[in-house]
Order: sequence, then C-alpha cells, then structure tokens
Amino acid sequence: MKRSRRNHSSKFKAKIALEALRTDSTLSELGSRHGVHTTQIATWRKQLLEHAGEVFENGTPGLEDAERQIRDLRAKVGELTMERDFLSGALGRFGLPSAKR
Repeated sequence: MKRSRRNHSSKFKAKIALEALRTDSTLSELGSRHGVHTTQIATWRKQLLEHAGEVFENGTPGLEDAERQIRDLRAKVGELTMERDFLSGALGRFGLPSAKR
C-alpha cells in the first residue's frame, strides 16, 4: 500500500531543523520521534543554514505584506462605500427605496 504524500508546515520544518542544529539528538532519533526521514531532516537543516541570513536582510516581509493588504482593503472599502452612497442617493431621486438601512 502506497502512503500519501505529506505536506509539512513551515513552522514544523523550522522546528525540526532547529532541533537538528542543536545536536542534542541524532538525525535518526529525530526522524523516529517526528516520523520524518533522516534525509529530509538533513535537507531542512541545510536550507535553514543557507537562508538564515535572509531573515535579517528582509526585515519582516510578512508584516510589510500584511500592511499592504490592509491598505488595499481599506481603499476598496472606501470605494464601495462611495458607490453605495451614490447609488442610494440616485434611488432616492427616483422614489425607490433606499439601499441605506
């Protein structure tokens, strides 16, 4: 029977890679404890070491992206509010019930 492919979260990978760097346990021990092959743990550890500097170079890219999304959403809310107010006024001029509640 073939096992389905598992997708591990970034946090899980980071946690395991950090454990592998601490050298408290061997890769085999970590693999059996977390149900991950030792080769995969070695790969995650290597990726962590290679890309660790990027964490400090880029600042907080997740925060910057979230702030940009918030600005875009606020602009969209303002746009939709203006459209609603305009259409509500137009409906009132024709004697139709207003969209405002």
